Amino acid sequence: MDKKNSYELISYIKYSIYLIEERFDSISTSSDFLSDNIGVEKLDSISMRLQSIGEAIKNILKNDSTLLTQFAQKSYWSDIVRFRDIISHHYIDIDSEVVFDICDEDLRELKELIINIEKSLKS
Repeated sequence: MDKKNSYELISYIKYSIYLIEERFDSISTSSDFLSDNIGVEKLDSISMRLQSIGEAIKNILKNDSTLLTQFAQKSYWSDIVRFRDIISHHYIDIDSEVVFDICDEDLRELKELIINIEKSLKS
């Protein structure tokens, strides 16, 4: 991903969250990711979007570290970047349960934060 300004990266993250939500909609359990080819495709595509979200956050932290830490602790953002590293460098170790939990439990909080950050950048 090219290094873009923070607003473009935040918009990209918001769009990626939308795509993840759309793709995750038919997934009820972590085993749905592994039950057939469609589930595996969803796991792969969702993982790729999670990876790109982590990359975007990594770039924002490099370019404007205070922007994100106004909305959540640095450790919150670092955890997302670390998961990006796992996807990027240890994809074989990806656990469908972890991806399921991120989509089912954690994505809403990230979405709210991103929406608030986007609003602050518009004003």
